[in-house]
Order: sequence, then structure tokens, then C-alpha cells
Amino acid sequence: MVDHYEETAPALAEMSDAWLVGRARELAISCSGETDRASQEAIEEVDRLLAEAQRRGEPRMVAQLLRTSCLARLTSPALANETDPLLDEMITHTRRHGLTVMEAGAHALRGRRLFLGGFEDEALTAAAKALAILDEDLTPDSLVNLRVWKRMLATVLVDIGQLLSQLGVYEIAAQQLVRAQSNIRDYGGPFEISEHMINRTRLLLGWGLRLERVGLYDRAAEKFATASAIAAAAEVPWRESQPQRRSAEPAADQLPVVGAAHALARPGAEHIARLRSLGRITHYPRELIMVAIALARCYEREERFEEAVRTLGEAADRLLHDTSETTLRLCLMREFARLSGPESTEVGANALEQYATELEHEMWSMGESKVTSLQTRREHERLSREHGTISQQALQDPLTGLPNRRALDERLESLVAAPGEHPLSVALVDLDGFKGVNDRASHAEGDDVLRVIASTLRNAVRGDDMVARYGGDEFVVLLPGAPLSAAEAALGRAVDAVARLPIDLSRGVTLSIGVISLRPQETAAQALARADAAMYLAKRGGGNGVAAVAGDTLAEPLGGVGVAVDEAP
Repeated sequence: MVDHYEETAPALAEMSDAWLVGRARELAISCSGETDRASQEAIEEVDRLLAEAQRRGEPRMVAQLLRTSCLARLTSPALANETDPLLDEMITHTRRHGLTVMEAGAHALRGRRLFLGGFEDEALTAAAKALAILDEDLTPDSLVNLRVWKRMLATVLVDIGQLLSQLGVYEIAAQQLVRAQSNIRDYGGPFEISEHMINRTRLLLGWGLRLERVGLYDRAAEKFATASAIAAAAEVPWRESQPQRRSAEPAADQLPVVGAAHALARPGAEHIARLRSLGRITHYPRELIMVAIALARCYEREERFEEAVRTLGEAADRLLHDTSETTLRLCLMREFARLSGPESTEVGANALEQYATELEHEMWSMGESKVTSLQTRREHERLSREHGTISQQALQDPLTGLPNRRALDERLESLVAAPGEHPLSVALVDLDGFKGVNDRASHAEGDDVLRVIASTLRNAVRGDDMVARYGGDEFVVLLPGAPLSAAEAALGRAVDAVARLPIDLSRGVTLSIGVISLRPQETAAQALARADAAMYLAKRGGGNGVAAVAGDTLAEPLGGVGVAVDEAP
């Protein structure tokens, strides 16, 4: 599959950012239900797309590709361990670039990874972190259009809802899916709409099976009926989102959760052949359990009790070494015990049934305790983030989100005093043509330009480098451990990146940068003064370039027309 694709596809470097994201998403979807070999081939291609995204450096695209790479691996329990370094990278990346929604999504995926490993309590904490992040006052990302941002938010809400559903916290899971619904309805395509409806169907089935265990059969029947109705409504958008060659086959014949929903709502012989086929193709524990229970009830309705028991027993055997889905596994074993029949006296059977009922009620209470624990942890995480935000705001420029002058002074002083951080390069950045933006347009558009430039500049340097807003349209970059030549090259890339920005984002603004290397015994104030002088040399050279100070000589600005001159002593 991948080799043929590589032969026919253009080089990745020639493809647009949107194409990379879209192709990665297609591959992640294709991993579902594929053979292990096909999934591995898709994952390898996703990783190549991720490497290309990281080469380009656009933070939102990198975050989306990291998510896709994780999702592709989480479809296979055997590959789940590979997500750990990717999740660490995604959390660090989203925090660094202020991608709040995607940070919440990273914690939701971390929770799913922990759940697959059998660490339910840790998964609950991850869910609490994700919920706390989305409890904040979310502002749409100004660097992407509203439709894209809303779809990202909906995707993360669905990820959280799925995790909470797996944890058996159904009420809060349902709240997240409802919260996602309006964004998906207004901004999603057929695939997103059908996927959301199928996720709601899956949640309702798990919820209904859990309600049955405490004898709430009427409420459970309502959940099954609603699930079946949603599954039926999903047929049209699902068909529209599928390749033409498969569109004639209904979702109920291809998706285990849809087939199970119809059968659990109305068990009968008409579902048996379909469920048997679906049971052979599904390899996800959650859907395997749902199909097995639905098929057993259809057999039971036809009084084919031996086949019903055998179906449940075979499903239990397939899940023998699986440590996930503990809530649904209990539903499966309860069904198996119910249909197998007691091998004791009637009095003994009644006593056993009474004991099982009391045990289920105790477990239900434990489930309610899980909800309380989640909400407590959620509030703790929210308060922790709020406290951190307040502390951060004292050191953060409110317009660009970069460190402010106070944070810059503290960091520069500490670097100057730490010989282990030397060589240290210090750069002062000024915007060419920025005054004209305010004069021609408005200060609001000027603010937008500052935000775009700040983000572009931040992305052009290393993660350990500091980009701070110095004031007005000036920024300072600190590059610890970077020799002047390396700093000059990195800042040259920043100049090029800004020059390549679409005109509607940059408004024609470019960068003039002066960079120096800290001298022995030089103070922070002296270093900034020299960087400022170097910046003016870049301005005199025509702007849109870098002027570097090596010793007492100012080199010719990169991209400018200046000449080397001696620096004043």
C-alpha cells in the first residue's frame, strides 16, 4: 500500500499544509479494522508526514500530526507503548506554543493510553486534567479560521467523551459529546457528523448495559432505543463519507457498534447473520463485548440457548489476556452467568442472585465515587492552572503571550551570571514598516501583526531559546549555548519566515535584527545596548536582514545592502 503510494504521490515537500493534515487523518482512519501489517504501513507513512510537518515548523500542524500519530498507534494494543514519547512531545509542544485546546486533547489521549494499560486511576486523573483545561475561558486561535478551530475543539471534546465512557463515567461523558455536537453540526463534514453519532451510540450502549446490572431495565431499554435511533440516523452521513465502492453497504453491516445497537434495542433472528459476521471482523474489546451480548440475546429470543452461551464464552476466551474494559467485561460475564444457569438448588440460586445484586449495587456506589473523584481532581487541576496562570501573567506580555520585559531581565541576568550557558547570543528584533500598518489600517490590525510575528519568531528558534517582547514593535531573543554564527543562521531563518508570510497576515512587515555574542565581564544592559546598535546597522542596510557583531566588527547584514564597519568602542 505505502510503496505504491510513494511511487505515485508528489514529494511531500511540494504538498500544502492542509494536504499533510488531511492525508494523515485518512491514514489514521484506515488503521481502524485493518490488518496489523496494513496498520503498520499506515503508521510509517503518518510518521513521514509528521517529520515533514516538524521540518516546516508550523505549531498547529505539528500538534495535529502528533495527535494523528498517537491515534494510529492506539488502535492496536500491541503498539500502544509507542505512543508514550509522542504524547510527552505533544504535551510539551502544545504548552510551549499556547495551544490550549490541543493540550487538553493530549491529556485525553494520555488517558486512553493509560486505560489500555490497565491504569484506570491514572487515566481518571488525565481526564480531569483535560476537563480542567477546557473549563478555562477559551478564545479561538486567531491564526486559524474559526471553522478549523471549532473542529479541533469538537475533536478534543469527543476524545475526552470517549475516555470517560471507557471509564464508566457516562453522565459526564455524555455532557462532553453534547458540548461537541453543535460545533460538529455547524462546522463538520459528513465524516465528522457520522463519527460523532456513532460515538454517541457506543456510549449509550455501554451506559445501558451498566444500568441493567443494577436492575434499572426500563432506563437501560431507553438507552438502547435511543442508540438504535441515532445509529439509523448516522447511515446517510456515513454513506456520504465512504468511498463509492462501499457506499451500497449499510453501516449496520460494517460497523459492529451500529449492528449491536439495533439488536440490543429489538433482539431477534433478523440480526443473527449480521452480528456473526461483525463478530468475526471486530478486534476492539469494547465492540467485541457489545456484539457478543447482542448476538446472545438474539439467540435467546429464538430459544437457541446453547448458541447464546457459546457466543459469550468464545468472547470471554478472546478477551482472556486483555486488561482493558473492566466495566464491560463484567457485563459480559454477568450475561454469561445468567444464560448458563445455576448448578445448585433453587434456594442456593436465589441466594447467589441476591449476593450478586448486592455486589452490583456496591459497585454502582463505587462508580458514583469515581464521578466524585473525577470532579474533585478536575477542580484541583483547574485551581492549579489558575494559580499558575496568575503567576505567569506577571511575567507575560498580554498581547503576544511572550515573556515580558520583566521576565526578559530576570532571564538575561541569570544567563549572564551562569558561565555554563556561554556562549550566549543576544538579538534585538525590530519590525520594518510597522508604523505604516497602524497609519494605513488600525491599531487592531497592528496588534494582529504583532501576534503573527511573535508566533513566527518563536517557531524559528530552538525550544530552549527565549523570545520576549521588549516593547512596542521590538523583541529580544536570547540564545544560550549558541555561537554567533549559529545564532545568525537561526535568526536569518526567522527573517525569511516572516518575509514569506501571506501579505494578509504580515501586512508587508519584515524584520531587522541585530545579534551579538556576550563578552567576558559584560553586563546585561551593555549586551542589550550593543544588540540595539547592531539592529540599527541592519536598518541602515535596508532592513529585512540580520547584522551580527563579532568582536568589535559589525558584519554585513544578511539580506541587506550594508557593509562591514568597525563598532565604536
